This record gives sequence, structure tokens and C-alpha cells, in this order.
Amino acid sequence: MSARRLEVIAVEGIGEVRPGDDVAALLQDAGLRDGDIVVVTSKIVSKAEGRIRQAPDRVRAIEDETERVVARRGDTVISQTRHGFVMAAAGVDASNTEPGTVLLLPEDPDASARRIRKGLPARAGVIVSDTFGRPWRNGLTDVAIGAAGVRPLDDFRGTSDGYGNALNATVTALADEIAGAAELVKGKLAGVPVAIVRGLSHLVTDDDGPGVRPLVRAADDDLFRYGSRDVVFARRTIREFSDRPVDPEKVRRAVAAGIAAPAPHHTTPWRFVLVESPETRTKLLDAMREAWIEDLRGDGFTEQSIAKRIRRGDVLRNAPYLIVPCLVMEGSHTYRDDRRNASEREMFVVATGAGVENLLIQLAVEGLGSAWVSSTMFCRPVVREVLDLPGSWDPMGCVAVGHAAAPPRDRAPRDPDDFIVTR
Repeated sequence: MSARRLEVIAVEGIGEVRPGDDVAALLQDAGLRDGDIVVVTSKIVSKAEGRIRQAPDRVRAIEDETERVVARRGDTVISQTRHGFVMAAAGVDASNTEPGTVLLLPEDPDASARRIRKGLPARAGVIVSDTFGRPWRNGLTDVAIGAAGVRPLDDFRGTSDGYGNALNATVTALADEIAGAAELVKGKLAGVPVAIVRGLSHLVTDDDGPGVRPLVRAADDDLFRYGSRDVVFARRTIREFSDRPVDPEKVRRAVAAGIAAPAPHHTTPWRFVLVESPETRTKLLDAMREAWIEDLRGDGFTEQSIAKRIRRGDVLRNAPYLIVPCLVMEGSHTYRDDRRNASEREMFVVATGAGVENLLIQLAVEGLGSAWVSSTMFCRPVVREVLDLPGSWDPMGCVAVGHAAAPPRDRAPRDPDDFIVTR
């Protein structure tokens, strides 16, 4: 077998890149050969594409580039970008750029890689790289955020190793490994934004290929969707949903979180009615609507005012999935006086609220939006009848569930000291 050999060559002398520059044109004299892989740091791609902001706009730039906040600690924000990348500050970077400016990631790094590849003088692959931190590890490394003409992954699942052991989970991130190798000669401070990796011609493809999409883990497969400090804050009230269906298994995982809440006397005071039948859902909402109208008429509201108030219930009618949490008092203690009996019920109500909050948080972790609405508490007999529930089950509102039609607006900050009294 011939010896395997890999060369990583720094491309010197590129100089400062400015908006409108053609990155491929800068590489015409780089000595490229067929089968080479060109690794280009994203910063010069961003500069060439004009992805530059003034530094005072950095916070706004991070917000604009953020699809979802994954974790926060102090001033550090780990964000998911609309590309699907999870990285510090949504990739907004103040290094290796003019003082007073920051750089955004390329709008479409795969498209950037394709454009560069098209202009190269040899049959080469292109990787656009950027620097990422890594969970559970200190230090940074470069990974691929864009690619063209390069096989991004080696999937060994379904094969066997040299001992005959089946490989069930081994998928090698080739494009990331190549990006990391290139960084060894580019460095962070040497002003070398491009490297050529030679000796991997078997990974260079005739077509542009899928880019880096296969490298980006889907949210549904992400075991660490949020930082532990940020899970609670991921729960937001969502009132508008897309038509995308809800996976019932995700709901059941949320229920599992709900029934992990604290409760008095080692009881389990929670029940969750999953309204999955369209017929039952319509029957329930129609019956609740009629009960609400009857109450409003009894309160003396005009028909016009009633119609306006009833529209508030649209959040339930428009949601793809409904959950009715219920309180049961099984295992509660009975006392000889009303005062303690009232306190006993309040304990169970608090426990039920804790269960509902756990449910809502886990729905957010599962990538689902939700809105708790109190309406079933005002027409419990109607809800019990339609859903065929025991008389001992007290409906405690209704939870609308679905995929958010749009990201929620930023929550106004609250100072914990405004809610704390120290004695």
C-alpha cells in the first residue's frame, strides 16, 4: 500500500480584502492543482460580501443574526443562527477587522463556497471556515460553515471495524477536520486567511454537493438544545402557530416532565387530557364558547362586546394540539375546619401549577410553543361532560401547543430585586 501523505500549505500575500473583491480572483496565482481543497476563512468572505457593521451596532447585529438563544452567562451569548450554527454571539466578530467595525457571517456560506469554486483555475473543493467553541472542552477550533465540491461526511454506520464489530453511530465530520487542519498553518494572528489542503483528492467531487447541511444537527436530534441556566427562560407564551403538526411523542415527554413536579403527601395530583381527536376538540371548544357567552350575557355585556371577548379564545381554536391539565385531590387530608381544608386544597393547586410549568418548559425544550389559557376553570362541568372525565377531576385551564409561527418578541427584563424582600 502506498504511503498516505497530506500537505497543508498557507497561501501568503493575499492582503486586505474589501467589499466587492473577488475571492477566487485572489487565488489565481496560488499554485492550485486538481484535487486540492481550498480552505478560506469566513472573515475575508464576509468582507468581500460587505457583511460589515459598525461596532456600536454589535448588540443589534447579534440580535438580528440570532434565531434562538441557547445559553447566556454574563455578557456571553451562545446563539443559533438562521444557518443552524450554534456559536458565540451568533458569529458576530470584532477580530481581524478594522477598528470600530464587526463582521457578520456570510449570508449563505455554501453559496459563497460555490461562487469561489466556480472561479478557481483548477478542479478543487472549497471550504469556508469559522472558529467555534466546543461543549465540554476548552479552546477553539475551526470548522466548516460552507462547502462546495467536498464530501462533508464519512458515514460508517452499517459497516464493521477490523475486529468485526458493527459500527452503529460513527459518522466522521470530514469537512470540519479539513478546516481544523488548515487552521494550523493559517493561525489567528499571521494574517493568512487561506490554506490549501493537498492529498485528499478522493474527497473532491465533480458537483458542488450538499454543502455543510449534513453537518448541522437538526433541532429534533439535539440532546442539548438549551444551556441548563436558560431552559426555564425558553418557555414563552406563543399565541400564533404554524400548520406544522405536533409530534405526540414530544407531548408525552412533556407530560413526563409535568408529573416530576413536587406534590404534597407523596401524592400525584396531576392528570393531563390530550385532546387529539378533531371531533372532540371542536365539540369541547364549541361547548366552552357557549358557556362563556352565557356568562357574559348574564353579566350584562352587549352582543358586540361579547363577540369581541370571545375572539380571545381563538388561540385554542387555532392551535394544532390541546392539553387540558386537571387537579385531583386523591390523598389529600381532611380537617374539622374550613381554614385548614382551604389550605390543603391550595397545596394541591400549587403542585398542579408546578406540574403545568414543568410541562410548558419541556414543550419549549422539545421545540414546541405553548400558551396556558385559564378558560376551562370557568366551565368545569361542561369540560368534564364533553371529555367524559370523573367528577373528581378539576380542569385547570387549557394548554395550546404547536410550532410557533414566528419567534417571540424579546421579553422585557425583570430585576429579581423588585420581587424580593429580605428579612
